[in-house]
Parts: sequence; structure tokens; C-alpha cells
Amino acid sequence: MFLSLTLFSSNRKKMNLKSERRGIHVDQSELLCKKGCGYYGNPAWQGFCSKCWREEYHKARQKQIQEDWELAERLQREEEEAYASSQSTQGAQSLTFSKFEEKKTNEKTRKVTTVKKFFTASSRTGAKKAEIQEAKAPSPSINRQASIETDRVSKEFIEFLKTYHKPGQDIYKQCKLFLDTMNHKRDLSIEEQSECAQDFYQNVAEKLQTRWKVPPEKVEKAMDQIEKYIMTRQYKYVFCPETTDDEKKDLAVQKRIRALHWVTPQMLCVPVNEEIPEVSDMVVKAITDIIEMDSKRVPRDKLACITKCSKHIFNAIKITKNEPASADDFLPTLIYIVLKGNPPRLQSNIQYITRFCNPSRLMTGEDGYYFTNLCCAVAFIEKLDAQSLNLSQEDFDRFMTGQTSPKKQESDSFSPDVCLGVKQMYKNLDLLSQLNERQERIVNEAKKLEKDLIDWTDGITKEVQDIVEKYPLEIKPKNQALAAIDSENVENDKLPPPLQPQVYAG
Repeated sequence: MFLSLTLFSSNRKKMNLKSERRGIHVDQSELLCKKGCGYYGNPAWQGFCSKCWREEYHKARQKQIQEDWELAERLQREEEEAYASSQSTQGAQSLTFSKFEEKKTNEKTRKVTTVKKFFTASSRTGAKKAEIQEAKAPSPSINRQASIETDRVSKEFIEFLKTYHKPGQDIYKQCKLFLDTMNHKRDLSIEEQSECAQDFYQNVAEKLQTRWKVPPEKVEKAMDQIEKYIMTRQYKYVFCPETTDDEKKDLAVQKRIRALHWVTPQMLCVPVNEEIPEVSDMVVKAITDIIEMDSKRVPRDKLACITKCSKHIFNAIKITKNEPASADDFLPTLIYIVLKGNPPRLQSNIQYITRFCNPSRLMTGEDGYYFTNLCCAVAFIEKLDAQSLNLSQEDFDRFMTGQTSPKKQESDSFSPDVCLGVKQMYKNLDLLSQLNERQERIVNEAKKLEKDLIDWTDGITKEVQDIVEKYPLEIKPKNQALAAIDSENVENDKLPPPLQPQVYAG
């Protein structure tokens, strides 16, 4: 089952107890549908499988519709009573209820639940459809490339259906009708378009099995080709549409992964030794496959990239441990691969697969298992914290803000096969880390010195003020200057006359 965010927090203590031995541990029963049907769950379906989610969704929608009609009836009665008491016209009553009914119908009951309802004629005009297509039309070069790929897929689809004879003709008509209807219903939300696609898959699969008596293995091949034909033509309209927040989620996940660039395999307890050349090649191939997922247009092809990535991970673990990999080894390694590769538009690709992939492929089989683990890995990355990595909160915050980084591997411990560039890179990283630590110490000491100087200045100022207050300075008026003895004193004649020099004869 989908490992929800609340499940991560509740099981975090349990995972930390096993961190020394295993790191990240997820019980395989947690990957299954929480309703207990045995299929794999999915985060977009709140932990349910596709089948159980549709059942729960329809129940909730029918309940909402019933509540809306009850509310409408109650409001109608209140309006009728109010108008009857005030002798209002009867036309106003029907107008009020009609407006309410129209509003609720547009908001709640416009969703299409069956292929029969979905294939009803659209009320939109051709001019409006042309405006929408023109507004969302990509560049001419992209159009040409898409047109070439679409023509190629169409020819392959027609050649494939020739082997089915009569059922093949009916399948092609159903697909063309579905595509025409989807083009006319661009105003539907992406969830409603997804539900229409899922209904179409289910309807065609049932016809292949019951009406046309096609063997199960041929049914699976036919559904893969149908999905490829339909989604190749619909890709530009339903992948990361502007009406959703898929792009916002992509940027958030990408920013989160960039901030976690310092996470090492040892922190995640990843049982992969990249010093082994074969293992290093497997890791590179796994990263390439998960990045290549964004270049595919068909949900099944995107799932194939996830599956190839996962198999390379299992091979890398097997080579490292010299024994088959376990599920407890796989998930931490997948998280490490996602962190190291930072796949483009990761959330958009996950949502696209969830919405428009053949549901049977996500509910069972290795594709469904690997896809569910990828969803768990993304959920774990979004909630990764210090406790998950067995770090202190202080170290985790310092690593996240880029103030410092974990100590890198010493150059002496490298194997002889490691290239000189990698050794030099780690030496430079160590040097930068040391310089960063010295700079932090200098900054801290400078701040401490600044604080000491401020405290000393404040202390001296306070002591001076205390002394001044205790011993105030009194300034006396200036006294009158005394007259010199040799000066002529006209004011005071009582002084003796000045001495006159006398000459004595010898």
C-alpha cells in the first residue's frame, strides 16, 4: 500500500530502531491496497487500488449528489412557502429552482461514469474547440515531430488490429470514437478525463473477453496497443495540464532533491559499493533509465523505464552482496538513485501514469510493484528529516542550508581503480570543508570579540557614571587676581614702594 505521510511519521521510530542494520524498512504488506483486495495501492488513490478507489469514489459522489438533491428539494419547499405567503408569481418559484438545479448539475453531476454517457454528443461549438486547440498548440517543430510519431503509431496499431479480424475493426471504431469525444470535451477536468479513460479501458477489456472471446494473453497485448495509440495522440493535452498543480509539485520536489544533495549512501544504509566497476555501471544505467522516463509519451513506456531502473538496482545490490537482493535493500537504493538522478518532472510523470495507464498494469505484476515503490520513495524524500538519517537536528539543518557538508571519503582509502579526477574532487571538497569550518570559527570569534568590546565599553561607561554620581564635580567662581609686587599699585597705596637698585663704590 502507499506509504502515506502519516504512516512515515508513525513508523519512524520503528524504522530508526532498524537503521543500524537495515536503514529504511517498509513492510511489503504496506504496499498493497488498504482495503485488502490483494492489489497494489497508489498515493493518488489514497492507498486504494484502482478498482477499490473507483468504488469508493462513486459511493462518495453518489452520496454528494443525493445530499445536493435533498438540499435542492428543501430550498424549493422554502421558496414555495415564501412565495405562497407573499402571493408571488408561480414563475419565480420555478426560475429559482431551475437556477439552483443548473448550478449544482454543472458542479456535481456533470461527471461521466460510463462509456455510454461519455460518448454523448458535445454541445461545444466548433469555433470554441478551435480556440482551445490554437491556445494549446505547441511550436511547429514539436507539431511535426508529434505528427510523425503519431502517424507511425497509427500505422502500427492498424497493422496490429489486422490480426484480430472482426474484433479489430470494432476496436478501431471504439478508439476513434473515444478520441473524437475527448477532443470535444477539453473543458473537463483532468480527473474527469482520467475517469473517462479508465472507463474506456475497462469497457474494451470486457468486450474483448466476453463478446469477442479473446484469450487473456491477447487481451493484454491488445490493451497495451490501445493505450499506446490513444495516449500518443492525447499526450500533449493530458500531460501536466495547466489546470493542475503538477508543475508546482515538480518544482517543489526538484528543489527538495537539490537541497538533499549531501545525502550519502551510508546515511540511507544503501548496500551498494560503487567502487566496483560493474556496480558503478549499474548505478549509472539506473539513473539514465529513471531520467529517460520523461521522454516517453505512453504510460506503459514510462513504467518500462521504472522497471528497467529497478532491475539495474537489484543487479547492483546482488553484485555488491554476492546474494539476491531483498525488498528492504531495494527501497533505500531506489531513494538514493532518485536523489542522485533528480529526474525531471517527476511528479507530473507519476500523476500521468496514475491517471491514464491501464489500471490492470498498476494493480498487479512487477510494473505495479516497482511503481508503488517509486511513489513510496518520493513520499519519503518529501518528509526526510534528521531522525530518518540518524543525524542530530543541528547537523541536519547545517547540511540543508549548505553551511557544511558531511565528511567525504579520505583519499588514501580509495581503491587503485578510481580515477585521479575523482580523488582530486574529494580532496578539494575536503579542503573546502576545512576552509568553511575555519571561516565559521573566525566569524564566531569575531562576533565574540565584538560582543566583548561592547560589554567592556558599556562597563567603563557605567563605572564613570557611578563615580560622577557619587562624587559630583563642583566648580567654584574665579577669584580676583593678585597684583604683582613690582607693579605700580595705584589702588592700594599702603604697599611699600618697589626696590630700586643701588650702586656701591668699592
